[in-house]
Parts: sequence; structure tokens; C-alpha cells
Amino acid sequence: MEDSLILGACNPPLAHQALDADRSIGLLLPCNVVVRRDGDTTLVQALDPGTMVTPTGLPTLEPVATDATARLDAAFGSLT
Repeated sequence: MEDSLILGACNPPLAHQALDADRSIGLLLPCNVVVRRDGDTTLVQALDPGTMVTPTGLPTLEPVATDATARLDAAFGSLT
């Protein structure tokens, strides 16, 4: 198995907003970021925050997912 690291990267205020909308959403929070080697390449991966909206069907989660997506996109955009 290649080297890998799983980071906990939850944003507490966003997680709180999501939990206010649905108390069982904790299972779907996109809080893990995986950093792993793939040959000579380092991959950084995270779950699309929009995945917590689809199964619940709760429109109140959409702004949380949008905010989380923007934050992840900014973080991934800063990687080289």
C-alpha cells in the first residue's frame, strides 16, 4: 500500500450549521482530506460537500455545501 494520511479538516461553524439543519448529517460531513502517494505523484483528495445535500434533500444544507466547496476549492487551488 502506498503512503497515505487522512486529515480531519472539519470547519466547526459549517459543521454546526449542517447539524442544525439535520442532526444525523454528521455521517455525511465532508471532513476528511486524504493525502497519498501515487507513484511519483502526491494526491490530495476530499469528498464533494454537495454529496451531503443529495441524499437528505434538504435545501437548508445547500448554502453550507456551497461555502464548504468554495473553501475546499481555494485550498486545493493553492496547492502546487
